Amino acid sequence: MTQDDLFLTLLASPATPGLARTLISQRLTKWNMTDILDNALIVASELLANAVEAAPGAELRLHLRHVQNPRGILFRVWDPSPRAPLPRATAALTLTSIDAAPEDAWDHGGGWGLPIVQSLSTACGHTPTPPKGKWVWSHLTS
Repeated sequence: MTQDDLFLTLLASPATPGLARTLISQRLTKWNMTDILDNALIVASELLANAVEAAPGAELRLHLRHVQNPRGILFRVWDPSPRAPLPRATAALTLTSIDAAPEDAWDHGGGWGLPIVQSLSTACGHTPTPPKGKWVWSHLTS
């Protein structure tokens, strides 16, 4: 970890993704990496929302690192849940499939977060941290 990294400890709450997006946006602007800002904010939102869902009320950790070669960022979120992240959606990721939510859940199709992260990331995955928890990470290139 370098002193330029963004490293935060946050409470898992519905407000967490929004707060993180604000701080990530400021850091990427400082690093002159606004070309990947939109994708980074989507990835951050998805990974943090999953962490909040996996461990509501728990302590989460966020780590954002500027990577030089290849130029980009490494974004990681830690939560205490031992459960590995698994996409709930099984259809191919298309605009039509994302919009295929049942009428009674029109604003929450659900399950598309990890496929979206996979499509926007150069690489992504998770790393267990025994005795509990895991880091879920995404690498985005500029």
